[in-house]
Amino acid sequence: MTGFLPPNPKLAFVASQAPEAQLALERLVRFYGQTPVEEADVVVALGGDGLMLQTMHMMLGAAKPIYGMNRGSVGFLLNEFREQDLYVRIEEAERSVVHPLTMRAVDIHGVTHKAPAINEVSLLRQTAQAAKLSISVDGMMRLEELSADGVLVSTAVGSTAYNFSANGPILPLKAPLLALTPISAFRPRRWRGALLPDNARVTIAVLEAEKRPVHAVADHIEFRHISEVNIEMDYGVDLVLLHDHGHGLEERILREQFGY
Repeated sequence: MTGFLPPNPKLAFVASQAPEAQLALERLVRFYGQTPVEEADVVVALGGDGLMLQTMHMMLGAAKPIYGMNRGSVGFLLNEFREQDLYVRIEEAERSVVHPLTMRAVDIHGVTHKAPAINEVSLLRQTAQAAKLSISVDGMMRLEELSADGVLVSTAVGSTAYNFSANGPILPLKAPLLALTPISAFRPRRWRGALLPDNARVTIAVLEAEKRPVHAVADHIEFRHISEVNIEMDYGVDLVLLHDHGHGLEERILREQFGY
């Protein structure tokens, strides 16, 4: 139960440009009305996981709950689409609170770039040459040289996405962990990554940054020609997600571990 919303809460609908999402937007606004995002009690996202991720970025720091309905393809982060009983579904929804990562990336010119990441921060080679990286955790060198296509740091929410595709572990939602996962590692061959406490501060330095250029990506926010990246969880920012009873985010992630 959400328990913190008024009866018939004010809803702000946002939608992707997909025809199915736009049609759903039109019908739902006609039935439930449309409230400006800044005045709404709940933001309802209509689309796929990409739109849901964009909505979560839009709502960073706002502490407004987000209820997504799938009008895209996979829809891992979203609820099943139905037009009926939306107020009841929101009132009875399970509430999950997650925190983003903060990425601070310094480029080869000394300029610092900052961006949040809800799923993961990834460093990737820009050219045909493998990236060479060193990895420190809380100021202690842990890997002096990783030769790979790249490396990523993932939250539990993001652990089923790019992290899992790179053979990283799926993290239970309430586990206080981050996944540090190499992407196509060449050396050391047998290194498969690490599980870190979610209060860890990870520093990744790019070796031979001009010869082997690397870009850093926080979800969809990209910076090129990076020399160093610092990554840590931002506990000062809450994101509130609403899912239908029995289909909460914790349950969805657990099911992914068993392949269904």
